[in-house]
Amino acid sequence: QVQLVESGGGLVQAGGSLRLSCAASGRTFSNYGMGWFRQAPGKEREFVAAISWSGGSTYYADSVKGRVTISRDNAKNTVYLQMNSLKPEDTAAYYCAADRSHKRPSVAATYDYWGQGTQVTVSS
Repeated sequence: QVQLVESGGGLVQAGGSLRLSCAASGRTFSNYGMGWFRQAPGKEREFVAAISWSGGSTYYADSVKGRVTISRDNAKNTVYLQMNSLKPEDTAAYYCAADRSHKRPSVAATYDYWGQGTQVTVSS
């Protein structure tokens, strides 16, 4: 089992920044590829970004590319999502997830463990 706890969400004005954190506990964090997904009310959960177990490979949705950076610190069992130039359409609950195989980093159904989410609200 891997337990994931997100933090760092909040209310921010358009153009602002937030850094989300996801702290992992349980099994060896460095064995897992990690992803961030988001879900707005009435919409399906969508991929935001992912990072390989080593941090050597990163993946981004086109909608956030250039504005978002995913990183991880395996010594701290934590993955981060730095979000800049936020837009109202970024408003959603953000979830981190862990996947041992990480063969399809952008596919939510392939992830084994999920956090409870943290809300990000961007005002215009």
